[in-house]
Amino acid sequence: MEPKKGFAVTGVLLTLMLAGCLPEEKIVRRQIIFSDEPAGAIAAVTFNIRCGNAEDGSNHWDNRREIVFDLLADHAADIIGLQEALDFQIDQIRRALPQYSAVAVGRDDGKQGGESCPIFYRRDRFVLSDSGTFWFSNTPWVAGSAHWGNTVPRICTWVRLAEKKSGKAFYIYNLHLDHQSEFSRQKSVELLAKEIAHRPHGNPCIVMGDFNMGLNEPSMTDLLRPSRPLRMADTWQTIHPSENPPGTYHAFEGTARGPKIDHILIGPGTEIIEVAVDARSFSGHWPSDHFLVMARLKLFE
Repeated sequence: MEPKKGFAVTGVLLTLMLAGCLPEEKIVRRQIIFSDEPAGAIAAVTFNIRCGNAEDGSNHWDNRREIVFDLLADHAADIIGLQEALDFQIDQIRRALPQYSAVAVGRDDGKQGGESCPIFYRRDRFVLSDSGTFWFSNTPWVAGSAHWGNTVPRICTWVRLAEKKSGKAFYIYNLHLDHQSEFSRQKSVELLAKEIAHRPHGNPCIVMGDFNMGLNEPSMTDLLRPSRPLRMADTWQTIHPSENPPGTYHAFEGTARGPKIDHILIGPGTEIIEVAVDARSFSGHWPSDHFLVMARLKLFE
């Protein structure tokens, strides 16, 4: 009896998948022209790209990934912190933007499982000195751990980078806090502040990510209170103290729903050159359900 055609095709695909022989999906490499910044001048971007397996209809990752690649390439940042990135999204961004190296840890298993908070950095300018990830929980070094009222694990990935020319180093912390539990955000802020204060070297630091709270919410004001051992400041608030910051979550509608919840923070001694929220759409389509936030900073001479 002749096998059904559908069964034959499925069998062939399964054989190819098991053998690892499926052709790699074509990803066009972007050309990036980096500015010739002086030592210590850093352009940083934080961007929640929305997880690639979400059922978003016309806004599914497959339909918007090209404009994500274009947007990131257009900013030509030195450092990129992403949130909600799944392993296959990170792989595609790596291939589209080969000028960057990346550090990424999945929140579910400490490897590649689940969403991550990857940090991309220019491979031509920086050397990775150290890196790590901690979970916002009572057991921060246990992969996948979640306490404090958050129903999914929440993490912070960090790197210590050194400039190739100057040899000077700095830290980047990239996080995604819980969207439901205020108690979780408060406890997470306490752990974050502790980890930053106890970092092995006293180098400058940048903290970025989706905090899921505005600047006026209690946990955020607690993180930024002047009495902390390491005083952190929000880049937007510092540059525009009398202005209400634009919201950054917009649900693919282009109009912000609520306050600015994506932030870039700095430690003492850092000069803020520019801060902006990129709310551009591309032919009526938005790259994500969040707007990208960028900051240009001077960390050291």
